[in-house]
Amino acid sequence: MKRYMKNLVSTAAIGLVFGIVSCTGDLDVTPISPNIDTELNADGLFNKCYANFALAGNGGANGDCDIDGLDGGTTGFVRQLFNSNELTTDEAICGWGDDGVASFCYNSYNASHPMLKGFYYRLTTGISYCNRYLELIGDAEPTKRAEVRFLRAFQYYLLMDGWGNVPFTTKSLDKPVQYSRAQMFEWINNELAEIEPDLSEPKAKKSSDPGYGRVDRAACWLLQARMALNAEVYTGTAQWSQAKTYANKVMTSSYRLNTQGVGGWTAYQMLFMGDNGETDAAYEGIFPLLCDGLKTTSWGTSLFLMAGCFDNKMHANPKNLNATNGTDQNWGGNRARPDLIRKFFPDKSADVPQVASYDMYVAAGDDRALFDGIGRTLDNNDVSTFTSGYAVAKFTNFKTNGAAGSDATFPDADFFLMRVAEAYLTYAEADARLNGGKTSIDGTKAINDIRNRAHASTRSESASYSLSEICDEWSREFYFEGRRRTDLIRFGRYGGNNNYNWQWKGGDKAGRNFDSHLNIFAIPTEELTANSNLKQNPEY
Repeated sequence: MKRYMKNLVSTAAIGLVFGIVSCTGDLDVTPISPNIDTELNADGLFNKCYANFALAGNGGANGDCDIDGLDGGTTGFVRQLFNSNELTTDEAICGWGDDGVASFCYNSYNASHPMLKGFYYRLTTGISYCNRYLELIGDAEPTKRAEVRFLRAFQYYLLMDGWGNVPFTTKSLDKPVQYSRAQMFEWINNELAEIEPDLSEPKAKKSSDPGYGRVDRAACWLLQARMALNAEVYTGTAQWSQAKTYANKVMTSSYRLNTQGVGGWTAYQMLFMGDNGETDAAYEGIFPLLCDGLKTTSWGTSLFLMAGCFDNKMHANPKNLNATNGTDQNWGGNRARPDLIRKFFPDKSADVPQVASYDMYVAAGDDRALFDGIGRTLDNNDVSTFTSGYAVAKFTNFKTNGAAGSDATFPDADFFLMRVAEAYLTYAEADARLNGGKTSIDGTKAINDIRNRAHASTRSESASYSLSEICDEWSREFYFEGRRRTDLIRFGRYGGNNNYNWQWKGGDKAGRNFDSHLNIFAIPTEELTANSNLKQNPEY
């Protein structure tokens, strides 16, 4: 049984949403009567702080959404994390006609982008929940208080990463002031350092263990490592040594890479399957967003990653050719750009196999190459056609023991928002940046550990990996997990005159440079109208 968050939508929790914030039609998040606030239930609000990452609102997949103006599935945290950080890069493209999809794919977003507004308000709403909980709980329950402060810091991190200069407040009823990126970076770092002693000791857990789904010190260390790895982008001053130190804390904790396959599935596949919380894959998940086909339903979390990447002609399970992804949903929209596929098949003089995903990773010599090429073209010649581009079969609701999911539509697969592999690649990249652009023995070993798990070729520890190779390794390990845009910016391969092109970059099929101001998103116009403390980011 998944003990945490799977039963969180209680009557008390349903009532508390409207006691914290009300979302008007223009997505302006405002507080309402403090008389209602006094009736809030602390436990329900604590759960709601976590639920904001996995659920659209309190009524299940088809119920009320916390963010008005877009449907619940579209405002889902994972869905917009994916859209903003994957569709904008060399990894993913989508042919749906939803307002905002094309401008993501062609890097032409602006202050009125509907999905960026949805993501922005998902984050600011979550911060409001955290602020209200912290006001309500006072100094009681220090561990829970530290967890909620972490959740708030994590959402502020995502705002800082995406929008740069963002509204900031720690009080639920105060009008936010604008913090620069450097100010926000300093506040988050200080907050993480302050809460670390009150967080639980790091302990890898399965869903049957108490506290599964809740963050502990390992999550704090990994966010500190991520902050330090990107410090030069955020503040102008590199922190490579700090990134390496915090990454090493995670690597030497009880959390670990999943390295043993089960039931014919590879160890890598197990990270994205319907029983990933019940198998040893769970020990890699530092911050899992919990999904249950019966109890926590959402169109915008794990289901989006499955259904959005499959059509009804695909099958990812060689033992069940009548099933596609383990659910009855196949929306056929998101698929790979050829640039992602070529990271596994770099020889452009050779054709990429047109085979199912369970044969593709064998051909690639890398368990992570979970692509379907049957009846597809490698190039995205027609963006509106799903078969124009290889499909991604990474996320499924199949279970290693062959059991069916708890529901035909909604999956049981948790989404690992933070996982141990990030620490290994952070360590290796920081090591290379401290050693003239190439890994030392320690950095090489960290990458070899990642590649060994995938049964990919490795190098002797006396050899090295270059920064360019590490950038590609980030993609091979984490494609479609909602982080590629950040990595490309850190490597100088996103906006600006860098000539690192991918198919349809900037709206040109051959790819073209786009302006560096697009490295951060525009603050939504409605937010500027509602809050005179805020100024728009440059060149929007």
